[in-house]
Amino acid sequence: MTVSENTQTATFTGLIDLASERLGGQALLASDEFFAPKENLLKPGRGVFISDKYTENGKWMDGWESRRKRTPGHDWCIIKLGLSGIIKGVDIDTNHFLGNHPPYASIEACCVDGEPNPKTLSSGSMIWTEILGKSALRPGSQNLFSVTHPNRWTHLRLNIYPDGGVARLKVYGDVIPDWNTIQPGKLFDLAAVEHGGKVVACSDMFFGAKENLIMPGRALNMGDGWETKRRRGPGHDWAVIRLGTPGTLQKLEVDTNHFKGNYPDRCKIEGCYSPQSEIDALTVDEAPWQELLPETKLQADNRHFFESELKQIGTITHVRLNIYPDGGVSRLRLFGIPVFSKTSVGNEG
Repeated sequence: MTVSENTQTATFTGLIDLASERLGGQALLASDEFFAPKENLLKPGRGVFISDKYTENGKWMDGWESRRKRTPGHDWCIIKLGLSGIIKGVDIDTNHFLGNHPPYASIEACCVDGEPNPKTLSSGSMIWTEILGKSALRPGSQNLFSVTHPNRWTHLRLNIYPDGGVARLKVYGDVIPDWNTIQPGKLFDLAAVEHGGKVVACSDMFFGAKENLIMPGRALNMGDGWETKRRRGPGHDWAVIRLGTPGTLQKLEVDTNHFKGNYPDRCKIEGCYSPQSEIDALTVDEAPWQELLPETKLQADNRHFFESELKQIGTITHVRLNIYPDGGVSRLRLFGIPVFSKTSVGNEG
């Protein structure tokens, strides 16, 4: 058995929702979606309930819901992950589905790069690997399951038994890019979540999650960035980013989009090469940090680009963004050239 169920204690803090619509996840095909469309599965949040809202087919529900099955078999939905990777856990959320939730579900996975036809994925020729065996679901609940299968996956098939509704599907894991799509020697964002970057630690994220720093695109609003509480004592705030692969940085962007009365006054950026270090070792002053960008004044609601100001410190694996004294940064872009092959990617620190 490759999966252990732990609905009480499983937590996936710091992992990326690989299936998120925001990151390009798509619900490609479903056996049935009579009451509510499959696309709702990958939307943000947990779904809402509007008591007096109906469609021509029945009650409007914020999720994927099939009709009552009157023939043998079960319903299913095939999903393309927005970002390929190793899955560590799933949340099959039946929020607001009470008398109509599926009693059981299972999940299968496959790895097919490119854009395979949904009909091909649903055909008998496709080889699927079960990563979550048939498991009981609770109504109106987040059903959390740990996954221990070590492979990289690109697509999932959510099976529900026999029918019913699921509000959201979250697929938590570590991004493993298809490095064959990266042109050798080309400058690209080594910290981007789609390239395997990960914000592994920060001093504080009271108002905005650290993971927002490396998300695609510019921030949608102030809540779509990293923001710390107001600092009332000495010191400054910081965040540590592990690059998707070691590389040499050529250009940086610090974006304070939407942060106006709460942007940091200054920032400093450091780097280090420490592929085997535990994260605790990288958050102390004794870590092998070298200055990439000296302490520099920032502006409100502005994109700051740095290139000639950068110091050449060679190949690095991690970056520390220091902000003075506190505040919000929406995005951090670390443009560079990868140095090592994909076998060097995936260190936990």
